[in-house]
Amino acid sequence: MAYATLESHNQSPRKMRLVTDLVKGKKIPAALVALKFLPKRAAEPIAKLIKSAAENAKRQGENPEELTVHAITVESAGTLKRYMPRAFGRASLIRRRKSRVKVTLA
Repeated sequence: MAYATLESHNQSPRKMRLVTDLVKGKKIPAALVALKFLPKRAAEPIAKLIKSAAENAKRQGENPEELTVHAITVESAGTLKRYMPRAFGRASLIRRRKSRVKVTLA
C-alpha cells in the first residue's frame, strides 16, 4: 500500500470528484492515459499525485505497473472568503473552495 496527498488545491471538491471517479479501480498506466486525454483542469494535478504515489510504492519495493488505484478521496480543504461590492452599499460573498485529495494504491 502506497499513499500520496495533495493538501490544498485551488479547485472545488465537486469538480475534482468528476475526475477522480474516472480513475478509481484502474491500473496505474491505464489511469494515467485516461487522465492525459481528459479535458479537465483537475486531470493534471491528479495525474501528478498518482505518479507520486507510484514512486512511493517503488521506493517501498513494490512494482508500480501491477498496482491499482485502490481509493481516492476528495475532501474540502477550507474556503477562502472574499467580498465583491454591489449596488446600494451592499456586498456579496465570493467563496473560493479548496480541495484535499488522498490516493491509496494497492
